[in-house]
Amino acid sequence: MAGAAAQQKQIRVGIGGWTYEPWRNNFYPEGLAHARELGYASRQLGSIEINGTFYGSQKPASFARWRDETPDDFVFSLKAVRYATHRKVLAEAGDSVRRFLESGIAELDHKLGPILWQFAATKRFEPEDFEAFLALLPPRIDGLPLRHALDVRHESFLTPQYLKLARKYRCATVFTDSDTYPSFADSSGDLVYARLMRTDAKLKHGCAPKALDRWADCARQWRDGLEPTGLPHIATKSVPASASAAVSSAVPTSASPTSAQPRDVFMFFISGAKEKAPAAAMALQQRLG
Repeated sequence: MAGAAAQQKQIRVGIGGWTYEPWRNNFYPEGLAHARELGYASRQLGSIEINGTFYGSQKPASFARWRDETPDDFVFSLKAVRYATHRKVLAEAGDSVRRFLESGIAELDHKLGPILWQFAATKRFEPEDFEAFLALLPPRIDGLPLRHALDVRHESFLTPQYLKLARKYRCATVFTDSDTYPSFADSSGDLVYARLMRTDAKLKHGCAPKALDRWADCARQWRDGLEPTGLPHIATKSVPASASAAVSSAVPTSASPTSAQPRDVFMFFISGAKEKAPAAAMALQQRLG
């Protein structure tokens, strides 16, 4: 039975962005004004990953508007600007990191969730350079605590040395369920950030019922400070040649305790059959109660 601390932690399920033409046929009510789409989506889901921030700076007024259009208990995650992460020498990203963090994101106030730092799929793990980048990430901005999540996309990161660095700087590592990118579920921060990329257009809810049951089970275990079994890990050197295939076939039915405390969990349905992302997210939310 989860303790009181675990009960205080949240599992938030969501999607990437809120503007997508096909969602106007199967998610948003017919005739809903585009300007009201965020207000509607934020009342169906627990979180949204803002991806427009990846391509360029947004204005403080935009962050303030998004804050005001969403329910009080809603939380955004923000994808950090690509100019900080898509560069040959990460240690030189200081100005880009600062400009992004000072662009007005603090206007989100208590709705500011994790900052997602997504690295290029061609970016190899270079320990000294990567640590220099992590040292650029501050713990706070304008008095608000910042939580950083690292989305590493090259197989060279599948090493305990990377995991040691992520834990040293208390940065979460994104767990990606994908055929394309490395997939590993090692915990490295005080939250879990999962990006689920296998939705199928042929399925009513984008995922098979058993798959949704599995992710609901994983979410609860992550929240309670446990590690779901059956997922690939660096720490145990159990990552197979095709890690994502292992994730797809694994059905975790039990969990192993770790030294980790209960954690907030963010799970986003991203890519895959994107038109099914809202249906998958809502179906998972229903399983989580």
